Amino acid sequence: MTRLAYKRVLLKVSGEVLMGSQPYGIDLDTVGRVADEVITCARSGAQVALVIGGGNIFRGVAGAAKGMERVSADHMGIMATVMNALAMQGVLVSKGMDARVLSAIAMPTVCETYSHAKGIHHLEAGRVVICTAGTGLPFFTTDTGAALRAAELKCDALLKGTSVDGVYSADPKKDPAARRYDRITFQQILSHDLRIMDPAAIALARDNGIPVVVFNIREAGAVEQVLQGKGRFTVVTKD
Repeated sequence: MTRLAYKRVLLKVSGEVLMGSQPYGIDLDTVGRVADEVITCARSGAQVALVIGGGNIFRGVAGAAKGMERVSADHMGIMATVMNALAMQGVLVSKGMDARVLSAIAMPTVCETYSHAKGIHHLEAGRVVICTAGTGLPFFTTDTGAALRAAELKCDALLKGTSVDGVYSADPKKDPAARRYDRITFQQILSHDLRIMDPAAIALARDNGIPVVVFNIREAGAVEQVLQGKGRFTVVTKD
């Protein structure tokens, strides 16, 4: 069996990744590619939980900025994450991988309601667990939800799949002189205001001793490489 750097992980995927080359919505080919990587990791012996954002369908902050009441806008964003979770579950199951969606908001006719005991049970049974609906509350991002679930499920690491290959001192798409870090501390992330995740998520990961691994999920095979401690990424740790 392949030697793994992390045995149990939570993979955070932004909703925008699932758009593929589309301007909006869910591109099933892209969902399929991500699902294939998750399946490869699960069959290599890892226990994999997922949190998927909803920005490809609706982003609560953007809705609030356009005049919507923030709580209602955030609830719409939460529903968008559920749609993405169901899409991922459907594709995983179609490829022969048992997967369960656990929602922070009870919707028993659609999926199971989240509890940490239930999540750990499914992970230990070899299933992929897709945690959805964020924390179940407005004003919290799915990054915070991911850090919370990683702590509750006793994950060895939180893998943050982005569009860049790690943490930089500035946006590398705007600043060609931006410095890339192989390793960085949570305190440096907060003090330099490096927005890889919101501060609440960073604090949760730091306080629970969960390393955050930032990598480019758009590169084929990147998830498996990170799981093996290979490839190009940045590890965010306490020290």
